[in-house]
Amino acid sequence: MEILVRTHSGLRWIVLGLLIYALINAFTKKDSYEKSDRLLNMFAMVSLHIQLVIGLILYFTSEKAKMIDGWMSNAIHRFYGMEHILLMIIAIVIVTIGHGKAKRATENTKKHKTIALFYTIGLILILASIPWPFRNLGAGWF
Repeated sequence: MEILVRTHSGLRWIVLGLLIYALINAFTKKDSYEKSDRLLNMFAMVSLHIQLVIGLILYFTSEKAKMIDGWMSNAIHRFYGMEHILLMIIAIVIVTIGHGKAKRATENTKKHKTIALFYTIGLILILASIPWPFRNLGAGWF
C-alpha cells in the first residue's frame, strides 16, 4: 500500500510537469501543429489516466477514503472520500475532452487554443484538489 501511495504522490510531479509543458507549448505555438505537439498533449493526458488508475486502487483500499460514520464531518475522510476523487475525475474528463476536440480541429491555431483552454481548466482543478502539505490533510510533498 505504501508503494502505491508513494508512486501516486511522486507521479504527481510528472503529471504537473507534462501539463504545464503542454500549456506553455499551446500558448507559445500558434502557426504550426506538429507530431511533437500532438504527442506532448497525448502524454500529458495519458499520464493523468495512469494517475487515475492508481488513485482508484488507493480509493478502494485506503483507510483515508473509507466512508465511516461521520466521514463528512472529518476533513481528511471527506477530502479523500469525496472532494479529491470528484475534482480529479472532473479534471481528467475535461482534459480528455479537450484532447479529443483538439485532435478533431482542422486549424492549427484552433488545436492550440483548445488545448490551452481545456488543459488550463484541468490544471486549475487538479491544483485545487491536491492534498498539499499546508492543507493539513495527512499528505507530504512526495
